[in-house]
Amino acid sequence: MTAVNDVRYMTLALNLGQRGQGNVWPNPAVGCVIVKDGRIVGRGWTQKGGRPHAEVIALRQAGAQAHSATAYVTLEPCAHHGLTGPCAEALVTAGIRRCVVALTDPDPRVSGAGLAELKAAGIDVDLGCMSEQAKVAHRGFFIRLAKGRPRLTLKLAMSLDGRIATFTGESQWITSEASRRDVHGLRACHDAVLVGSGTVKADDPSLIARNLGQISQPVRIIASTDLDFVGAALKSSRDVAPLWLCHGPGATGKDAWLDDCDKLLEIPKVVNGQLNVVALLQALGVTGLTSVFCEGGGSLAASLLKADLVDDLIVYNAGLSIGADGLAGVAELGLDRLTDARRFTLVSCRKISSDVRQHWRALH
Repeated sequence: MTAVNDVRYMTLALNLGQRGQGNVWPNPAVGCVIVKDGRIVGRGWTQKGGRPHAEVIALRQAGAQAHSATAYVTLEPCAHHGLTGPCAEALVTAGIRRCVVALTDPDPRVSGAGLAELKAAGIDVDLGCMSEQAKVAHRGFFIRLAKGRPRLTLKLAMSLDGRIATFTGESQWITSEASRRDVHGLRACHDAVLVGSGTVKADDPSLIARNLGQISQPVRIIASTDLDFVGAALKSSRDVAPLWLCHGPGATGKDAWLDDCDKLLEIPKVVNGQLNVVALLQALGVTGLTSVFCEGGGSLAASLLKADLVDDLIVYNAGLSIGADGLAGVAELGLDRLTDARRFTLVSCRKISSDVRQHWRALH
């Protein structure tokens, strides 16, 4: 098999893995392709809830044709016994001749053991094909293992001058309908959507990913010190998507929400009385979430930026100006030197209808 074909099939495996983004946590969204005599005989990706794994799905599809075939996997096959048997063992049993793996799995239960099991069985293992692309694909899983928290994407939809509402609070709609449809797609490929209580009070959002067919909805998370909001749209859509509330110690509105949410997480406060966002993200990491999509508002965005918790930044800029009396997309950061500002590198920039969408990635 040539290196060109290796890239071709690993690209397909990565694309397949993306189908699991947002609904396989706490597991990584892995893709697998099995090829024999230049023909694809099996394809798979991690299923909802993290089981079955991609390799198992692909091997089932390949059947007897997996014998003497080549498997392309975006992450090292697992070697530990969990709810199901190890994928490395399944590949060996199926008679795979060669296994091309993008990256080793940093999970200490695996971390080289899967590759060792394949090699011990006489399987030819090639490691590193499209490793950089695989690092991006599995970034949330890696961040949770390394830092104990999910990958955080912050979304900002603003005017040209960085405002998210007029001075009267009017905000619907700054960006185009096409941009708002794009946001629903981003919601769907994250494990959870996070907003502050100010956004709930102002907009009464449902935070549902709409117009995408039958999908697994992300968990909806509201950060609020006192749970002092109504949230009618959130309550009425609990049959569609889970609702978690992160609140401060002694939250006055906690009792009123006991029957209207799926999880209550108590988060300590910082000196100014706001929720400790570092502790908040750590608490979400404990639940197994690997990626969170934050949609504001300005105070929550500022807290996350100041704590250096933003891994990806998605900015929608609309072609209008609101002025300095409008509500800023990011609240005060208290910076007196540019060297203290968080730096991001541009990943992509594209036009959506009349808006511009930029994707920035943190330099850390």
